[in-house]
Amino acid sequence: MVSIATWNINSVRLRADQVERFLRQEAPDVLCLQEIKTEEKHFPHAVFEAAGYAHRAVHGQKGYHGVATVSRIPLREVSRHDWQDNGEARHVGVELLGPGQGLIVENVYIPAGGDIPDREANPKFGQKLDFLGRMTRWAEALDRPTLIVGDFNIAPLDCDVYDHKALLKVVSHTPIEVETLGQFRDAHGWVDLGRQFIPAPQRNYSWWSYRSYWRDKDQGRRLDHMWASPDVATQARGHRIVEETRKWDQPSDHVPLITEFDL
Repeated sequence: MVSIATWNINSVRLRADQVERFLRQEAPDVLCLQEIKTEEKHFPHAVFEAAGYAHRAVHGQKGYHGVATVSRIPLREVSRHDWQDNGEARHVGVELLGPGQGLIVENVYIPAGGDIPDREANPKFGQKLDFLGRMTRWAEALDRPTLIVGDFNIAPLDCDVYDHKALLKVVSHTPIEVETLGQFRDAHGWVDLGRQFIPAPQRNYSWWSYRSYWRDKDQGRRLDHMWASPDVATQARGHRIVEETRKWDQPSDHVPLITEFDL
């Protein structure tokens, strides 16, 4: 069995102790982090080395964005796609070389898209849709067993948000974003592992705003995802959300997801 986790950590240096706690508690074989907000030279390598995660692929930048995949399993970095088309660090792909040998794990941080769901009024929203378009063209050519995970910044289903009607005009749940993500899904026949194991309409949130979480009204959204090639999806044996991390001291606004595979 191989367990793979994903977590938007919202600054790996600020929350290195929380990552260490999570690794000690859940012990995934592979952890994909997004929004690490640091260059590779400042990445807390010693924390992961001490925890037994000797294999790392870090694609970072100063103060913003950035992704990193850390592993107890040997791996090799295979790609860094610039789907944002502006040099931002939002993707790293690796191939597992030990258990699960041959599996490609793609770690992605899709842009949030700003506040206004209009390409003309808000260039960031257009960049998000274009990012997804480039990802879709990439997915059409895939021919290897692949898992893509990360912060997609889109809640695709009506039940993936706390109030579907109220959020239809809110970036992350607008019809155009859902449709564009659907085109990406169909380009490779991706299987949404979160909904394979926690079928709709069951609650399955992974993000709560810092501004509203204190109200304890469960105003969540499912923005983080683990999607698999059809052949990889058949090997998935379990999936869970580690929601307790949202209640840790000074937490990320996202929580980790973990899927176990019989590879």
